[in-house]
This record gives sequence, C-alpha cells and structure tokens, in this order.
Amino acid sequence: MADASGSISLRAENYESMVKGFALQQFVMKELLMENSSSAWIETYYRETATELTGGKAAAVKGVPRLASFPSGQVTWTKLSSYIEKYGMEGVISWEDHMLNNIDVIARTLLRISRAVAYAVDTQIYSVLSAGAGQSVTITAGNEWDSATIANRDPIYDILTGKKLLEIQNFNPDSNGYLVLSPLDYVNLLNNSKVINNPTFKSADVVTNGNVGRICGLTIKKSNVVTADEALIVIAKECGTWKSAAGLTTHTIEDKGIKYTIRAYEMGVAQLTTPNAVCKISNTTITA
Repeated sequence: MADASGSISLRAENYESMVKGFALQQFVMKELLMENSSSAWIETYYRETATELTGGKAAAVKGVPRLASFPSGQVTWTKLSSYIEKYGMEGVISWEDHMLNNIDVIARTLLRISRAVAYAVDTQIYSVLSAGAGQSVTITAGNEWDSATIANRDPIYDILTGKKLLEIQNFNPDSNGYLVLSPLDYVNLLNNSKVINNPTFKSADVVTNGNVGRICGLTIKKSNVVTADEALIVIAKECGTWKSAAGLTTHTIEDKGIKYTIRAYEMGVAQLTTPNAVCKISNTTITA
C-alpha cells in the first residue's frame, strides 16, 4: 500500500549514534597486580619459599649452647618461567554499512572488540590468581552464602577466617586488600543481614573499576570473570605481576570504498609471584 504525504512511515527517524541498553561490564583485574613492562618472550622470576627457617632438632634456633656454632639457615627459591601471550580480535565493516547505517557501527565495533580483548585478559588474570591461591577457606555443604537454611549463612566469619590465614603468613589484608566476587555472590553477600548490619560495611559512593564497597577492611570488587560460588581475598600488588609487552591498542584500518577493519590487541602475561597473598573462599557444592 502506497503512503501519502504526511504518513508516519515516511517521517524521518532520529537514531542515537550509539546504541543504548548495553550493560557492558568494567574490566578491572589488572588493578590487583603490579604492572611492569616486558621486552622478552620468556619472563622468569624466582618464588621464595615461605616456610620459616628453623635450625632442626639437633640445632635449634632457641637455646644455642655456650661456645657452640650457630644453626645454619638456608633460604630457597624456585625458578619459574612464563611466556608472553598475545590477545587480539578484529571485525570487518563494509564501506556501505559505515556510510548508510543508522548505528555508528565503527564506534560500536571498536568498543566491543576492545572489550573482548580486555575481558580475555581479565579472565586469565583471575584464573591465575584462583588456581594458585596459597590459602583457602572451604565452606562446608549446608553453610554456603545462599544456603537454604538462612541461619547457616555466615559470610562475615568466612571473610574474617580468610583474612586470618593471610595475617598468619605475615600479610596485612587491611592494607590494599580486596574481596573479589562474582555478581551472583555479591548479591548473596549483600542479601545477608549479618553483612548489612555489620558496622564495617559501606557501599561505594561512586562505583569505579568494579569497586562497589568495603567490608571487614577489604575493598569489594565485582566482576563477571569471577567463578560463581568462589571468592578471593587478595593483597593487591603484592600477589603478582602483569608483565606487559604491549598495552591494549585499537586500530581502524580503512580500505577506501570497500571496508573498514577494526582491530584490538594486547600482549602480556600474568604471574602469581606470591601465592600466600591470595586466599580462596569456595563452596564444597555448586549451587549456582
């Protein structure tokens, strides 16, 4: 059916150049690591043995006899190496789509592709921290943060236990300590009356870099890269290093009259140099 002058179907539509409605998450795991530059393909570091030195039964540190030789103590290190990895993605947009689409397809593609690379980097950093955590708190079945028995939920106790384990290893979680959560467990945490009524709990005035508040002296960091039913207490900067060979970079490459190639890439590797600066809190059963 033909449209007459003034018909609504003939009226111009004013589209936003940026598509609304995306809830794109913040990518923030790098904040937990020290960042150093790298110019080598293989990055080697030495992890010092955390066990306190002792003189042994026959030569104890305490009670050295008169004129006796002192007990011998030897510090040991483990040599570890990791390889720099490249993270990258690209998308192709036709020249016609760029010229004629209602959406700014180049801007949106730049944003989404660069975030795909950042997400992959964040996922790897979290995986390294989680897999190598030197301390652990295991929540027994029936006592999870979303337990069917509300009285059994006690995240404050679990968090304080994790902090205690770090303090036993001579780390101070009240200085640059983070509680890293998934969105699921963040809800489970805040839905607990013991948390809301705890005097140490404070929601963030402004949410930045995934930091959404504080509890028990720890900054709460929320991210989708965190495994559900798992949380980490991390001493930021002390736990590890991100060795960066190339920071996150994006390019728009124009092939005039034909296409645009949107490319994003980064090169680096996450190293857990101090496992005992990380404590994992986990369930014995999966409830998510």
